[in-house]
Amino acid sequence: MSDDDKLFAEEMAGGKPLQKPARVALKKAAVDAPSFAARREAAQAKPGVKNFLADNDVPLLDPYYMVDFRREGVQHGVYRKLKQARYEAEARLDLHKMSVARARQQVFEFIRDAMSMDLRSLIIVHGRGNHSGVALLKSHVAHWLPQIDDVQAFCSAQPQHGGAGAVYVLLRKSERKKQENRDRLTRGRSV
Repeated sequence: MSDDDKLFAEEMAGGKPLQKPARVALKKAAVDAPSFAARREAAQAKPGVKNFLADNDVPLLDPYYMVDFRREGVQHGVYRKLKQARYEAEARLDLHKMSVARARQQVFEFIRDAMSMDLRSLIIVHGRGNHSGVALLKSHVAHWLPQIDDVQAFCSAQPQHGGAGAVYVLLRKSERKKQENRDRLTRGRSV
């Protein structure tokens, strides 16, 4: 035995071993039938994107109110061009005479489809709601669009495109389009 081992044994002479904690047997909680059925249904649900647009607590807007929204990071020049209708609308959605529930589904699918097709500039016609005195669809569209991360900015349209009854929407640039721009800008440069 080495000197270190002897010294260690002397120091540990009066020590007691640590006690192991007693193990507790856990019982599985009984699962009620509705909870089990809900979990099973969620597990078997079709994969897809769920419409997350909220249609409660929507502040109602005046029919002639001009809406606008711009995310942090969107350049002032880009937003000004959007407001001046200098981006040609690549797709159009008309919500006239739709219920709020139907319009909610249409807006969600329209934005999702536009992103999948690499579109950037859209127009959504919601109408002003003059008949009722409250712009119901306009209020909901203005409430829904900021909830969609791919929407970078939107604003009321120019009079020739519907004015206060329509919005221009600017979407986030897709990764594929970003790469195309990088390739186009670096073409001809030596590395």
